[in-house]
Amino acid sequence: MLIQEMNEKYAIEILNWHYESPYDFYNNDLTEESLQEMLENPYYAIVNELEEIIGFYCIGTAAQVPKGHEFKAYIEDCIDIGIGLNPNLTGQGYGTAFFAFILSTIQQEHHHPLRLTVAEFNKRAIHLYEKFGFVKDMEFCTPIAFVTMLKKE
Repeated sequence: MLIQEMNEKYAIEILNWHYESPYDFYNNDLTEESLQEMLENPYYAIVNELEEIIGFYCIGTAAQVPKGHEFKAYIEDCIDIGIGLNPNLTGQGYGTAFFAFILSTIQQEHHHPLRLTVAEFNKRAIHLYEKFGFVKDMEFCTPIAFVTMLKKE
């Protein structure tokens, strides 16, 4: 796996991904606004040796659910992480290696506790994060229920 700076080609492909229900919650629309979000914030593409997109990650406020600020979900000094795995690869056991690669990269560059925000219904992702030592911190509704998870150093 290789990390590439997000570019327009990668962003357009990612924004056109479509997940099956119930994960279709994570589907995006390709709009000028969503494209700019990915290009102007710290988003990174994860590609294989053929430059095919495996997934992506983002850090900082780009990884936060904006409504979470109303619930004080982001007051602790943490590095927020958001990830997305190519829908063609989900549910096939790739998540562990994919997430381990991202965590290793982030932990080499940042030395703060890590935080994720995940939709509460996404038990598959929550289970993955717990395998890596993340623990549930708080919940908030937007009306979708979200859980923040922390990994202390």
